[in-house]
Amino acid sequence: MRVFEKVAETLIGLGVRQVFGVVGSGNYDVTKALIAGGATYVAARHEGGAASMADAFGRVGSSVPVISLHQGCGLTNAITGIAEAAKSGTPMLILAAEVASSAIHSNFRIEQSHLVESVGAASFRISGETAARDVALAYRTAVTRRIPVLINLPLDIQNSETTEEYAASVASGASLSTVAAPVAEDISHLADLIERSNRPVIIAGRGGRGAGPQLRDLAEVSGALLATSAVARGLFNDDPFYLDISGGFSTPLAARTIQDSDLIISFGSALNMWTMRHGELIGPATTVVQVDVDPLAPGKHRPVDFGVLGDAGLTAAATASELRSRGFSRVGYRTEEIAQAIKSEGRWQDVPYEDLGDGERIDPRTLTIALDGMLDKERVVAVDSGNFLGYPSAFLDIPDENGLVFSQAFQCVGLGLASAIGAAYAQPDRLPVLGTGDGGALMAAAEMESVVRLGIPLVVIVYNDSAYGAEVHHFGEDDDALGLITFPDTDFAAIARGYGFAAQTVRNPEDLEPVRQWLDGSRDKPLLIDAKTVSFASWWLEEAFKGH
Repeated sequence: MRVFEKVAETLIGLGVRQVFGVVGSGNYDVTKALIAGGATYVAARHEGGAASMADAFGRVGSSVPVISLHQGCGLTNAITGIAEAAKSGTPMLILAAEVASSAIHSNFRIEQSHLVESVGAASFRISGETAARDVALAYRTAVTRRIPVLINLPLDIQNSETTEEYAASVASGASLSTVAAPVAEDISHLADLIERSNRPVIIAGRGGRGAGPQLRDLAEVSGALLATSAVARGLFNDDPFYLDISGGFSTPLAARTIQDSDLIISFGSALNMWTMRHGELIGPATTVVQVDVDPLAPGKHRPVDFGVLGDAGLTAAATASELRSRGFSRVGYRTEEIAQAIKSEGRWQDVPYEDLGDGERIDPRTLTIALDGMLDKERVVAVDSGNFLGYPSAFLDIPDENGLVFSQAFQCVGLGLASAIGAAYAQPDRLPVLGTGDGGALMAAAEMESVVRLGIPLVVIVYNDSAYGAEVHHFGEDDDALGLITFPDTDFAAIARGYGFAAQTVRNPEDLEPVRQWLDGSRDKPLLIDAKTVSFASWWLEEAFKGH
């Protein structure tokens, strides 16, 4: 057996079943071996697209994805998507060929390990004698540290023979989930803080996903309201005391209710400037508790009053049990008045606004609310970055915490389309939907061919204001240099049809009727909506730029 075959065998043994990539001479053999072992391979048109596909799959899928890349330029092309995944805490593996150690003058020679480590990923290099063990260690690192991990495959080593007998198994990979039990003293102190509060709020982040039942139970016994960061949106969907997103996307009701709380308990949320609106959501007398499996997390982004090292589900369950053992239970913040307010104004769709559409351009709020009522309820939504971002992120309902791919940790424009492809493979029973701006759509246009080739029934919503809208409204509409960030109108419908999409240009709500017809039809082609949107600063933009 050759080393590249041993690498593929080990990954399949660990449960890897999804591979994204662009094939070149250096990664051709290992990619074929993975496919032969039972993995599904998706060919991207650009390595950056492959990285974003894998990142999205890792967020809302059920296994660790792999990216397969050529040496040198294949990895450099993918680095932005890898940076996003690293900053978002997405476990995934990067298989990259590497020039032989003797090829010191190869044009493909770069310091691949240094490159990925500079953006927060980890790196391993296989040897001929221990390739399988090297791969297994890389896998364990990705899962336990929740980061992308590069596996360098030197060309001279991957094609050599190996007699290594180590064999990995799905069972060994499945047991790697990071589950830390909190200590009893911390649970007791957390229960004390809850007993002393009157208006507690529980905020769940990425680390709280999967712990919905335990967090709901704790909220009920403690009298707490529920909220999530953007990445965990949907975790408490059917709970009458769910405030939706905490942070820049908060509804006015959610913002003032969280700000008025006297105890905030974070479960697996970073409590960064986005989730806490640069601290504005923390009242002057609010106690802040941060629960996380990462011992470095509490206080990393802002001061907290108490940090708990522990898994979200285990900590919530233990705290609820402690409160019940004390005979404690109360209404707290879960009043009928609050429940009615959430019912009537807890969603952005329910918040009144002045429609700014003029017949030539549609108000993005009107557009998104209309689409929310038309699109399948079982959906997975991916979003790109830009001024439009809040509309698909907050105005489109999602079915649960695996319904939104929010690739914003690196704040890079252009990742959305590839993310939507990865999300479609992770959640194949749901309608994939992408919200993107005109800038992001043009940056990622090559992957439109991938959508058509792969037969994905993707709905692409292009919020087309013919500008880098966030920069326009940040620098001021009277800035003499706006020509740097404004552009002539692009006919995205024509571009999409050229790739094989169905397409519709939308300037007013009546133009959406063909979208309804597509949804009621065979969906044999993906659909792109070129929405000519009114240009104005979105409600969250002012909050976002406070940190700049």
